[in-house]
Amino acid sequence: MQIFRFGSLRLFRLAGIDVWLHFSWFIAAYVVVFTNAFGEHSSPAWKLAEFLALFGIVLMHEFGHALACRSVGGTAENIVLWPLGGVAFVQPPQRPGPVLWSIAAGPLVNLALLPVLGGLLALAYHVGWREGAPDLYQFCFNLFVMNLTLLVFNLLPIFPLDGGQILQALLWFVIGRAESLMAVSILGLIAGLGALGLLLLAALLLPGPGLFMMAVLAAFVALRSWSGFRQARLLMELLHAPRHQELACPSCGAPPVQGEFWSCDECRQPFDVFESGGACPNCGAEFPETQCLDCRQQHAVQAWRPRPKPAGSYPPPPAASPPA
Repeated sequence: MQIFRFGSLRLFRLAGIDVWLHFSWFIAAYVVVFTNAFGEHSSPAWKLAEFLALFGIVLMHEFGHALACRSVGGTAENIVLWPLGGVAFVQPPQRPGPVLWSIAAGPLVNLALLPVLGGLLALAYHVGWREGAPDLYQFCFNLFVMNLTLLVFNLLPIFPLDGGQILQALLWFVIGRAESLMAVSILGLIAGLGALGLLLLAALLLPGPGLFMMAVLAAFVALRSWSGFRQARLLMELLHAPRHQELACPSCGAPPVQGEFWSCDECRQPFDVFESGGACPNCGAEFPETQCLDCRQQHAVQAWRPRPKPAGSYPPPPAASPPA
């Protein structure tokens, strides 16, 4: 989130969700509006209208993610718009069902918009805008095509696109969270690097801003997939790591992981935050809070309560002394 927030302008807050606009969005807007790379129009104003309408659709898509996440008990407080679209920072409960719904809700918004924008295009055709108001007709046509393109593109089964994350949630039901993330991140890495190589070769032969933007997108897919691959490896380590069975998360009751999985921000020393009581054993830096790996809720280290013993595990009471 911090990477996207850097250089971003807060636009507004709606339903408890802050919407941010990255400064690079203005660069993309200039390229689209004041060059001829993205289609001919009688006036740059129509290009600007299309660009704004595109990000209006993207914003509705991201709100679909955010509101769906909240409906299943997750958190979603920020959306960032940037040239490659939008990013909704959602944290659904870490179960395959809530994750699947939180991701699928975005494309469902585009699916719901198809008959609306298709009806608008049909109306424009029947009232004669194609001949009488060609710019307006072209605007309606492009709006329909942009929404359809976003729907189809986002449903490609390539991580980190929505389709790849939907595939990961479906595989999660069968093979588990870490293994499913590993599978889709490898597929995304192969697809991203392959597309990046082809686009860079094409850009050398036919240079243009359109190919450049697609190459940036392919690089983004490859980088996010590499990040997903590393996260999957860490998840596998955590899943097989021992737990502090004597402690329990205040929210979900799961015992915290045991081992040097935390790193000090000051001296970079790895340590176990529960064994050290929330302080780095090397430099003494304090880390009063940590996140539960099962429910992703943040709690003070000292708030993790002793884990209740199962019924029957308590020692029997001492036998009564025989009467004198």
